[in-house]
Amino acid sequence: MTDEKALIRQLQDPSTKDAAFTRLVREYQEPLYWQIRRMVLSHDDADDVLQNTFIKAWSAIDSFRQESRLQTWLFRIAINESLNHLTKKKQNLSLDMPEGSVADMLEGDSYFDGDEVQRQFQEAISTLPDKQRTVFNLKYFEEMKYEDMSDMLGTSIGALKASYHHAVKKIFDYFENLD
Repeated sequence: MTDEKALIRQLQDPSTKDAAFTRLVREYQEPLYWQIRRMVLSHDDADDVLQNTFIKAWSAIDSFRQESRLQTWLFRIAINESLNHLTKKKQNLSLDMPEGSVADMLEGDSYFDGDEVQRQFQEAISTLPDKQRTVFNLKYFEEMKYEDMSDMLGTSIGALKASYHHAVKKIFDYFENLD
């Protein structure tokens, strides 16, 4: 935490801001990328959203009030940017997308190296509503505590636990219904 406070001071000091932001990017780009990637699925889209996340962070770092941890703040920006991206993408897509489009997108992505079960797992996750998908990804992949998620998403711990429970049930049901 002391290291984080020092980084925040450096980020808010014009003479050290550039070097500190480079350090911040190096430290957080991989976990943020994978959180975004699990939400938007496509590598290219994830790169775009990650770039937007860091642009927003750069623009807002002077007003960061330290009411939450820096990581929580960055993940909140990344999740909001991911949800905005998904909303825009849904508006541009036809409502009658062909069956298997998530599978086609994953298989067509040269960065996807998963097997059939991983593809099906990602398909199952993609069927979840945005909030449940976000909670599931944070809990399952990031192993984030509900308390941290609550700070990040502004939702009660009970609601987060319910969302996670419903997401797990829907994923389980998805696998149960595979032919």
